[in-house]
Amino acid sequence: MAETARRPEHRYGNRPTMKDVAARAGVGLKTVSRVVNGEAGVTPDTERRVQEAIESLGFRRNDSARVLRKGRTASVGLVLEDLADPFYGPLSRAVEEVARAHGALLINGSSAEDPEREQELALALCARRVDGLIVIPAGHDHRYLEPEMKAGVATVFVDRPAGRIDADAVLSDSFGGSRAGVAHLIAHGHRRIGFIGDQPRIHTATERLRGYRAAMEEARLDVEDSWVSLGPTDPERVREAVTAMVSGPEPVTALFAGNNRVTVTAVRALAGREHPVALVGFDDIELADLLGITVIAQDAAALGRTAAERLFRRLDGVEEPPAQVVLKTTLIPRGSGEIPPPPSA
Repeated sequence: MAETARRPEHRYGNRPTMKDVAARAGVGLKTVSRVVNGEAGVTPDTERRVQEAIESLGFRRNDSARVLRKGRTASVGLVLEDLADPFYGPLSRAVEEVARAHGALLINGSSAEDPEREQELALALCARRVDGLIVIPAGHDHRYLEPEMKAGVATVFVDRPAGRIDADAVLSDSFGGSRAGVAHLIAHGHRRIGFIGDQPRIHTATERLRGYRAAMEEARLDVEDSWVSLGPTDPERVREAVTAMVSGPEPVTALFAGNNRVTVTAVRALAGREHPVALVGFDDIELADLLGITVIAQDAAALGRTAAERLFRRLDGVEEPPAQVVLKTTLIPRGSGEIPPPPSA
C-alpha cells in the first residue's frame, strides 16, 4: 500500500506563530516573546530550545502589534521620478544607508513623472504607516500631504521643492550650475549657444533655463527664440531640437544640455559632424570621462544622504522651521565644453 504523502506543516498564507514556537519548544508564550524581543529573564538552555524551534518552523516576527504599541514602523518611503534613471541610483542607495543605520527599512517606488501617480504612491505609503517620506515631486500641489504631516509623518522633498506647503527640501544649485556651465562656453569664445531642457513645469528645468539666460545676459549676448527648446526628454524630440539648432545659415556653435538624458541624446546627434559643436551637460553620465564630455555634476548621493539625515532628525523629535538646503554643483571640464567655435562664427 502506497504511503500517503505528508502534507506540509505550513502553507503559504499560514505562517507559524509564537504559539507554534512555544508548543514546539515546550515553553510558555511569554518566554518566546522574551527571546524574540531580546529581553532578559530566559535561561541559556531555554533560549536555545526556543531558537531551535524558531529555525525549525521558519518563524518570522510579526511587527504589527509592536507598531500599535509604539506608534513607529521603523520604515520610511522614497518616491522617485524614475527608478531606471541612473541619477537616482546613488541617491536611493544613500537614503537606504542612512535608514539602515537608524534600524529602518526603506520602501521606494516610481512616480514616472506623473503627479497623480506621485500622490497615489505617497498616500499608499502613508496608509502602510511609514514613519517618514522622502519625495522627489512630480506635481506642484502637495497639500494632499498636509493631513499626513500633521499626523506625524516626517516629510522631506529632494531635487525639487514642495508645492503650496511648507516642508523641508534638499536641492542642487540648478541655477548656479547652469549659469557656470554656460559662462564656461562663453569663456571659450561661443556667442551662439543653444539650451535644450526638460518640460517647463519641472522646477529644475526652469531653474537651469534661468541660469542659462542669466549667463547670456551677463555677457551681453542676445538669445534667439530658436536657441531654446523645452519639452519631453525622449530621444526623438531632443534629436530634432539638436538638429534644428546646429543647422541653417547661423547655427549655434555650442549646446547646454539640461539633464543627463538630454546629454546622452545630444552626444549621439552630434557624433560624426564635420564641424564639432561644443557641449556642456547638466548631470554627469556614465562613460563621460572616456567620451570627454564636460558636465555640471551634482552629488546625487549627498542629496539622498542630506535628505535622509534631515528626515531622521525630524523623527528623533527635533523641532525647527522647514528649511531649504542647497548643495553646490561642480564643473568638470573634459574636452567637449572646451571646443572653440569655428573661425567664421
